[in-house]
Amino acid sequence: MKKYILFLVVIACSCTESRKDNAAAMSDSPALKQMLQQYYNERMQLFPLEATANGDSTYNNLLPADFTDSYRAKLKDFFTNYSAKIAAFNRDRLNDNDKKSFDIFSYEMKMQLEGLSLGFMASSALVDNAYMPFDQFNGLPLLLGQMGSGSGNQPFATLKDYTNWLQRGNAFAAWADSAIVYFRKGMKMNYVLPHAIVVKMIPQMKAMLTDSVQKSLFYEPLNKFPAGIADEDRQTLIKEYSTMIKEVIIPSYGKLAAFLEKEYLPASRNSTGVNALPGGDKYYAYMVRYWTTTHKTPEEIYNTGLAEVTRIHAAMEQIKQQVGFKGDLPAFFEFMKTNKQFMPFTTAEQVLDAFRNIQKRIDPNLKKMFGVVPKTRFEIRETEAFREASASAEYYPGLPDNSRPGIFYVPIIDPTTFNITSGMESLFLHEAIPGHHYQMSLQSENTNLPAFRKFIWYGAYGEGYALYCESLGKELGLYTDSYQHMGALGDEILRAIRLVVDVGMHTGKMTREEAIKYMMDNMAMSEEGAVAEIERYMVFPGQALSYKTGALKIRELRDKYAKELGNKFNLAAFHDEFLKNGCMPLEVIERSLDEWAERNK
Repeated sequence: MKKYILFLVVIACSCTESRKDNAAAMSDSPALKQMLQQYYNERMQLFPLEATANGDSTYNNLLPADFTDSYRAKLKDFFTNYSAKIAAFNRDRLNDNDKKSFDIFSYEMKMQLEGLSLGFMASSALVDNAYMPFDQFNGLPLLLGQMGSGSGNQPFATLKDYTNWLQRGNAFAAWADSAIVYFRKGMKMNYVLPHAIVVKMIPQMKAMLTDSVQKSLFYEPLNKFPAGIADEDRQTLIKEYSTMIKEVIIPSYGKLAAFLEKEYLPASRNSTGVNALPGGDKYYAYMVRYWTTTHKTPEEIYNTGLAEVTRIHAAMEQIKQQVGFKGDLPAFFEFMKTNKQFMPFTTAEQVLDAFRNIQKRIDPNLKKMFGVVPKTRFEIRETEAFREASASAEYYPGLPDNSRPGIFYVPIIDPTTFNITSGMESLFLHEAIPGHHYQMSLQSENTNLPAFRKFIWYGAYGEGYALYCESLGKELGLYTDSYQHMGALGDEILRAIRLVVDVGMHTGKMTREEAIKYMMDNMAMSEEGAVAEIERYMVFPGQALSYKTGALKIRELRDKYAKELGNKFNLAAFHDEFLKNGCMPLEVIERSLDEWAERNK
């Protein structure tokens, strides 16, 4: 401070100019605000499915094949243009919020352009590779069923909504044809999906085939017309939807099923990881950086995983001893998986009620740990039957205007086998409250954020925070039952195992079968569950690394500030500060929180 005062005295002639510069640095930048809004508007047109997910109905009728060369060229021009635009701003002259926007936007442009150069895109509502337009876990054919049935984010509240979906659904024929073209391009380059994955995709496509229009899940919106649609319009829609389902939807799924079974499956590969693909090592290195938002190497992450597995096993051993189980950990895992006392439910509603009860139990303590909570409504629902066989429990974000609630989906294929030791309490903390529902809702509700930041997603931040929330169980009044605590440790070790198997598979250290065995040897998971997890990582390289990487960083920062600030540290204030600015790369949130801690000293 003294040095700054001396500077003003010595250079008195610059005093007025210095004050102006300082004021400019602390003021809003209308030009930046305008550019970011323009970017968001153009982005929504390029990514109409993302617009729908964000509650923007402007492009609800569009369904582009955004994996094609021509569309990727358009995307490259888009990101290149905005990369130049953000570089024209002087970061030092921006206020704090605009500096964050500058940092996030610059990072985003760089990563998207690099991804496109590798044939990868994570810029839309979906994540895909140009020569693998969809798989058993990601992609439009599965999402389309959810949207078209009316159970997803595609609205069916007005006549315009119905005509929008009619146009979007009719575009699926061209999309499916393009997907087959690009799968074939990949086949010529030996750029194909693993055999075990394609086997799972075929029945998914066949499940969409029905012998009558009325049996199709795409007919569902016609069974629940809103009151505002006139009888004459209803009859027209029934006719047009029936034609679309019969002549477009069912034939397109049939064509995809036939192609996958007869042509693509024989060409699929027996290898496991993306390292087997042309340029696969470079591709995986990018994916690691994309999902962790760090510069950690795959080897560093692999070693962290091994260390975390060892640490969590020690905690599990303690619980095994507490409950008096005689036998080793694998035997304890098997006991928890198979003993009928851990499967008390007879109906799906009982499972949902058990989750609702968890929400009631944590509510009093939430108020002590979070000063700001979302306004967006929240619901717990069973996953729809058509997708629950391959689905995990998940969260679908709501909208700030409450036209769509945040939804915690739970797949319940057979309630009598739903196991409470699978980590029900930790699952709720992660997927629902205070995990994804708090984080995503507060982000979208924040009127101080430019539109692109309200809906942006970084796995290390979002999934890292949700996993960190699992560690709050005891502070929130949960994990009082040893088996629920064991379930929470089971969820945590799953994320540690992911570091090992994801890197292992995609760098050639592990095969699919070895990864499945490693998972089953180290946690209480059925073979069916382990297969589903491992095959998810096979088609989603790097994504599984984001959870542990982010959670470890958040815990590290919490501990650091608690030590630095002493009795000035307030946990609720830390959580509020972490959440208030929405998703960021880890280096950006760490810099932001360091500044917050400095202000509180």
